[in-house]
Amino acid sequence: MTLYLTEAEVGEILTMDLALDAVEDVFGAWGRGEVINHSRSRIALGRGSYNLMSAGWPEKGIVGSKSYVGGSGGISFQVLIYGASGEGLLGILDANLMGQIRTGAASGIATRHMARPNENSKVAVIGSGYQARTQLEAVAGVRDIETASVYSRTAENRDGYAKVMTEKLEIPITAASSVDECLEGADIIIVITNTREPVLLGDSIGEGVHINAAGANGWQRRELDTRAVVKSDVIATDDVDQAKIECADLMAAADSGRIRWEQVLNLGEIVAGTNPGRTNASQVTLFESQGVAMEDISVGKRVLDIALERGIGTQLLGGGMEAGSL
Repeated sequence: MTLYLTEAEVGEILTMDLALDAVEDVFGAWGRGEVINHSRSRIALGRGSYNLMSAGWPEKGIVGSKSYVGGSGGISFQVLIYGASGEGLLGILDANLMGQIRTGAASGIATRHMARPNENSKVAVIGSGYQARTQLEAVAGVRDIETASVYSRTAENRDGYAKVMTEKLEIPITAASSVDECLEGADIIIVITNTREPVLLGDSIGEGVHINAAGANGWQRRELDTRAVVKSDVIATDDVDQAKIECADLMAAADSGRIRWEQVLNLGEIVAGTNPGRTNASQVTLFESQGVAMEDISVGKRVLDIALERGIGTQLLGGGMEAGSL
């Protein structure tokens, strides 16, 4: 039997704390060599594209994929999870909300392991879309935030973000009128935009900050200029192989010879402890988030297990065949 969960049913179960735990778990396994992650592939469809990404975690007994079509009619995500020993399709999850939360959680885990352990941090958020909300929520889940500021090009959007997130997180969040104002005094910087031109410049980055760059997962989109990348003492991403084909921030820096791909770490190495990551408080650390399938199958399996316990979802007929049945 296959369990199908709608967006609303996923929303009944999935919390940021659950996602943080699941994402940290899979990154640790990734760093120990226990997870297989395949980079996103895309099929161009005129004004849109079909996107497919997959991963396997044999030790957990799961393998699966996320696929979606983005185009003029919008975008819709689905995650499929299979048993790794031929048990068949375990679950189908509508995954718009799940994608939003797990993307935030990845930045939260990067912050936990790469940012300075300040007790009262200031966070700067560049971007005010729906993904920016879970980015800040995840960072607040791993650090004590004293205050935050947000900048986006539209005053109405940044004012709305500040109001909503102040109420949600119960910390003071102010709307800034410029990037530099937003960055002033920040310990942690979140960049989550759909810009094609860099908005975070190296000259604006202070000593010791940690940066989560989570918006540019296509070769045509950049959030950081090359100087900002070069200024980073420790650079990590969720999957270096995927970053090589779609992280324009790092691709531009590597193509210009300013960094080498060999110096870019998989975040899993830091989470698993096989690489120390930050070694002193003055270093600038950078996490470039592309969004990878192993995050989806880890979070999705947790959600599926809870749904089964609570009797949530719709059981679909079908499944695999016993070995030798042919």
